[in-house]
Amino acid sequence: MQTDSYHASLGTRFSDSRQRCLCAVRWQWPALAGLICILLLSLTSGCRAHKKESQFDPQVVYQDAWIKMKRGQFSAALESATAGFQKFPSEKTEEHWRFRTLKAEILMFKARYEESLTLLQAEVPATLERSEIQISQRMTQASACAFLGRLLDAENYLAVADTLARSAHPELLGDVALRKGTLAFLRDDAPAAQSFYRTALEIARDRKNSFLEAAALGSLGLVSTRLGHYDQAIDWNSAGLRLAESISAFSSIARISGNQAWNYFEMGDADRALELFGKAEEASSQLGIDGDTAYWLVNAGNVHHARHEEEDAEKMYRKALSHARDLKDQAGVAQCFANLALLDLARGRPDLAQQNLDQVAPYLEAAQDHPLTVNSQLIGGRIEAANRNYARAKKLLVQVIEDKSAEASLKWEAEARLAKVFDDEDLPGNAEIAYRKSIATVEAARTSVSRDEFRLTFLSSAIEFYDDYVGFLIRRGRPDDALKVAELSRARTLAEGLSSDAKASSRIRPKAPPQQLAQQLHATLLFYWLGEKQSYLWVITPARTTSFTLPPASEIDRLVQAYRRAIVESKDVLATEDRLTGEKLYAVLIAPAQKLIPANSRVILLPDGSLYGLNFETLIASEPKPHYWIEDATLSTANSLTLLASSSNQPAAKGKNLLLVGNTKQANTAFPPLSQAPEEMKKIEQYFPEPQRAVLEGVRATPSAYLSSSPERFSYVHFVTHGTASRTRPLESAVILSPEGDSYKLYARDIVTRHLRAELVTISACYGSGSRAYSGEGLVGLSWAFLRAGAHNVIGALWEVADAPATPELMDGLYREIRNGKDPATALRAAKLSLLHSANSNSVFRKPFYWAPFQLYAGS
Repeated sequence: MQTDSYHASLGTRFSDSRQRCLCAVRWQWPALAGLICILLLSLTSGCRAHKKESQFDPQVVYQDAWIKMKRGQFSAALESATAGFQKFPSEKTEEHWRFRTLKAEILMFKARYEESLTLLQAEVPATLERSEIQISQRMTQASACAFLGRLLDAENYLAVADTLARSAHPELLGDVALRKGTLAFLRDDAPAAQSFYRTALEIARDRKNSFLEAAALGSLGLVSTRLGHYDQAIDWNSAGLRLAESISAFSSIARISGNQAWNYFEMGDADRALELFGKAEEASSQLGIDGDTAYWLVNAGNVHHARHEEEDAEKMYRKALSHARDLKDQAGVAQCFANLALLDLARGRPDLAQQNLDQVAPYLEAAQDHPLTVNSQLIGGRIEAANRNYARAKKLLVQVIEDKSAEASLKWEAEARLAKVFDDEDLPGNAEIAYRKSIATVEAARTSVSRDEFRLTFLSSAIEFYDDYVGFLIRRGRPDDALKVAELSRARTLAEGLSSDAKASSRIRPKAPPQQLAQQLHATLLFYWLGEKQSYLWVITPARTTSFTLPPASEIDRLVQAYRRAIVESKDVLATEDRLTGEKLYAVLIAPAQKLIPANSRVILLPDGSLYGLNFETLIASEPKPHYWIEDATLSTANSLTLLASSSNQPAAKGKNLLLVGNTKQANTAFPPLSQAPEEMKKIEQYFPEPQRAVLEGVRATPSAYLSSSPERFSYVHFVTHGTASRTRPLESAVILSPEGDSYKLYARDIVTRHLRAELVTISACYGSGSRAYSGEGLVGLSWAFLRAGAHNVIGALWEVADAPATPELMDGLYREIRNGKDPATALRAAKLSLLHSANSNSVFRKPFYWAPFQLYAGS
């Protein structure tokens, strides 16, 4: 008798941290966590005779159902299994029990748990009591009971399966271990679940069982998420997904995609999450996996909720609620009501929120669902706080905080919301203690994330509570302390990458007062914080620090988007109605500080949010006549006060030598040759005698050539080529170079591995500055990567740079000014002004589209 294993995901639901202000109950499936052994029906002479008599081959039908189930085609598999079950109605035949067991397993995969258990109520004949069929039945019963919340029954069924497997069928111990892991997971015992899943993985690899291996990999991804090891979770899931794709396990592909989406959501990447949740929901619907479809709908609703798209979120939740009711899935129904309660809170409707939360209580009374219990306490605390029932609110929030098994994200939210309750009660001392505990919990969780790409997005899910703390301190008349909290969130990954001790660097703060830093840099520092209710600006001069309150982020974002769009569309904003938008932005962002900024002085901007995508030089000052702000100040951009303090103590690079890379061979049609590249390279070369320059051009300008060129030797590095920016995967942003085999991209993730000492790196390419601003990290892309590698200054582009004579002229002016002794920021400004003040009044290069894409970023 041939044996094999098939895996399918059984629906585990659990809550975890929210994207920014979202306090959502999430459902996530333990990818492939319910591995079930399906035994191929052996042929007997009787079967062959039966085939001749009835034209029904039980092996063919069984294999058909089994293969369909293995691939996740559960509706078709159920049809075949039902046909076989009906063909053998007698409980005395082995065929009857095989088809009966198979049908029960398929029903369980389709989340029809009660039907599955009903089908397995009858006991197998004595001849099959120690068979694989009996083990398979007990595992199916265990899974169905587990997902109905009957965990003790599930444990008893698994104990029987384990005993039988050890005594008669050791080849099934991996399947049993995987089920034990899922049961431990549902009991909120993540360490035990991880141990069982690792055992299953070892057995799978030892027996070369690909389906069991994929199940174990996906399940390890799930438990890593529960433990807060998000980067490890994505690694496990990625490995499981690759294996599932190689064996055409379509349902597993759908489920792991959904689990990956959940992890990306947790890491603050809502765009990628929404894409993957949609993919998982569509695939599950096509496969007829009704339970999965509901879960992915809920998660899609969570993403819309995070984006403040309340109508779309409610549609997803209501649709999921309908699915859960059709499935008689009480846990799913309860979680939908919990999410609707959260949505009502976001809309300022605490009474409706309480009505929805009341629908959760009956389920919690009957089931052992600790994660949902903790979430319900947190939701209840928020409702009580909104209704000013502070004593009750504090009691519920403290229960979450003191729960040792509660996830870190729930704790930091409960601590921050407790702080707001204390603030409302006019107990500022208690409020500050709670805020500090919340921030400490966030910082502790962040240290568990080791990979840059995930550390970049981490604060996106917690920045709301930094915002609350900053606002609290401002209201209490403590703007200097508010600045310290705002600085705490800034450029963490960048600073850690520039330190030999990442953990130590995460605790470093500027020792000198901000005013002293402004004095050392001979500059005025403008530090921005964009908040949901109010935004803030700190103006730091050598004499003092002054704070101003600005409009909320949503209002500023609208202006920034409109003005940037006008510039990128190559409009002459000084001569069109778009001038009003430029003047409004100046009035909001610069005018409050205008009297504190000396004329023609140096200004260092520390932006936030959408401001990273705005070139402040293009803002329009209306007096004495409308003009761009570049006429009044020399601007550069920095990520944090900490990094500025570090750079002010760094000695200037010795000597002047250049690494020039560009004029590449065309890699593919998406990146056509740049007609101006040869001219730009020729202009730049003239400022560095041959012994002081190294040129990688044409076929020699490859990614490996740059990486092996010892770039740390050069004081100037300049790229003249295409560039790309990945919004959802910033470290996948790349400089496009000449092909070598299939490779032609110098990725940001590779750039950060080569240490630099350059005074200036210039990326004369499209989107050199990146395309996404992450909370606490700024705009991430190629510029960020070179700063991370150690460059002192980086010039990058905010939008696609036209392949026109403007760029070679601008770069020629830049290096001419540097040769004349000017620093990079002053040199770049002078080069831009030369285009802006072109003798030809009709020159298109006077438009900001041509001179304003390039910005200078101060780094290490």
